[in-house]
Amino acid sequence: MKKDHINDLFDDLQDEFNIETPQRNHEQRFLEKLKATDLVSTEVNKRFRFNWKPYLAVAAVIAICFGVFTAIPNQPETLDLASVSIEMSETQDFFTVTIENELKKLNKERSPLTEQIISDALAQIEILEKDYKKLKTDLTESGKNQRVIYAMISNFQTRIDILNTVLEQIETVKQFKSNSNENIL
Repeated sequence: MKKDHINDLFDDLQDEFNIETPQRNHEQRFLEKLKATDLVSTEVNKRFRFNWKPYLAVAAVIAICFGVFTAIPNQPETLDLASVSIEMSETQDFFTVTIENELKKLNKERSPLTEQIISDALAQIEILEKDYKKLKTDLTESGKNQRVIYAMISNFQTRIDILNTVLEQIETVKQFKSNSNENIL
C-alpha cells in the first residue's frame, strides 16, 4: 500500500508552525484596530462618495413624464348624441335600450332555421355601428353640426328597423313552418 502524502507534508513542516500563544488582550486590541480602520474607511467613503440616487430618481420621473406627454397626442374627446344636449342624451339612451332589447329578442329566436337571417341582420347592424363611430368623429370635427346629428338619429332608427324586420321575418318563417307541419299531419 502507498504511503500517505499528507502525513509526509506535515512531517516536513513540523518545525515551521507558529504555536506560540498570543499576548494578553490580543483579541481586544485586534478588535480596536479593526474598528479604527473601519471608521477611517467609512469617513473617507463619506467624504468622496457622491450620492446619485436622488438625482437619478428625479431624472427618471422627468423622462417618464416627458415620454407620456409626448406620446399621447392631444386628441379631443369624440362626441356623441349625449354630449349635444339633454334631449339628445335621452334620445340616445332610448335608442340604445331599444336596440339592446331587440337584440335580446333576436337571440332568443335563434334556431337552425333562423340562423342565416339572424347572422345577416347582425352583419348589417355591425356595419351601421361602424358608420355610427364615423359619425361620432364627424360630429366632433364639425362642432355639433345638425346634419350629423340627424344622420346619427337615422342610424339608430335604421338599426331598429332592421331588427324589427328580421323579427317579423322570423315570425313569418315560424308560421309557414307550423302551417306546413299542419298540412303534413
